[in-house]
Amino acid sequence: MELVLRFFATFRDAVGEKERTHAFDDDASVGDVLADLEAEYDDLEGQLLESGEDGLAIRPQLSVLKNGRDVTHMAGVETALEDGDTLSVFPPVAGG
Repeated sequence: MELVLRFFATFRDAVGEKERTHAFDDDASVGDVLADLEAEYDDLEGQLLESGEDGLAIRPQLSVLKNGRDVTHMAGVETALEDGDTLSVFPPVAGG
């Protein structure tokens, strides 16, 4: 399946582009995509996922959206994806 991946702020810098289309296995989940991104881009290694008591999880303070909807309100890393979906990845936001 083909997904549209969107990157923001420091993640955009790490990937070198704002948006890209990338092919994944038909049964890929959000966690699979994030793991692939960490493996592909050195500057993303350890920035997207963390190991916890229940297995892999999205790192705290990150926002990962599937078609504009936060995956933490879905199935988290186990959220299923379909051909043509858009996955947006936002780093933690700081400021005051």
